[in-house]
Amino acid sequence: MRIALLQTSIEWMNARANMKAAAKLMDKVSGADVYVLPEMWSTGFVTDSGDASRMLHDSSEKDVALNWMIEQAQERNAAICGSLAFEREDGLLANRHFFVKPDGQYAYYDKRHLFRMGNEDKAYVRGTKRCVVEFRGVRFMLTTCYDLRFPVWQRNRDDYDVLLCVANWPESRQQVWNTLLRARAIENQCYVVGCNRTGDDTACHYGGGSLIVDAKGKVVADGHSECNAVVVGDINLEELNHFRRKFPVLEDRDEFEIET
Repeated sequence: MRIALLQTSIEWMNARANMKAAAKLMDKVSGADVYVLPEMWSTGFVTDSGDASRMLHDSSEKDVALNWMIEQAQERNAAICGSLAFEREDGLLANRHFFVKPDGQYAYYDKRHLFRMGNEDKAYVRGTKRCVVEFRGVRFMLTTCYDLRFPVWQRNRDDYDVLLCVANWPESRQQVWNTLLRARAIENQCYVVGCNRTGDDTACHYGGGSLIVDAKGKVVADGHSECNAVVVGDINLEELNHFRRKFPVLEDRDEFEIET
């Protein structure tokens, strides 16, 4: 399976410009099975609840990014994923990570660990459910940025093959990003796909560093700090399953329950 990470420089609160830029990057890599966009790829990391609400209640902008993801998935016969600031049915806001399939169906995960240092917890409601979605024989667990620091939530229960993390991870903590991606891959005996943005917003500079890491912690693909780049790597499920049989770490994992 071929994965393409879209390491975009997000234009602040300009969904249409960001959609255009993402489409241009996807055009560079035809034939990928999955295209991955960063966290809040259509707007940037919006944590002011007033800004987010105004944007989501603008009739010309409501659901435009999700509808675009659905159209792109159908046109490219590939899955498209990434997170959006999204209004739930109850009117509350979530940082929602969508995984859209070519048939227009989608699964989603609401970010559980909200970044309180950036006031994300004041603007959004945290998620309470994990989400694992199967696509073309590969099981993906969806996760978002700050979640990466919390291994219990992401513990592989022998229910996924790829941990798929989308992020707005600042360059000042780039080494932490690199370390955590590898750690999650090794401890969960899975591939980890981490898609990070580049560029700047009102608070931070982002250095990219999108990675695909295999279950042994080896880097399969690295976006380095290149701005508006496509990072491409292959997931080999046969190799992963062979390694799991040869070195069955997951059979010795601790069992536990998480209070939601």
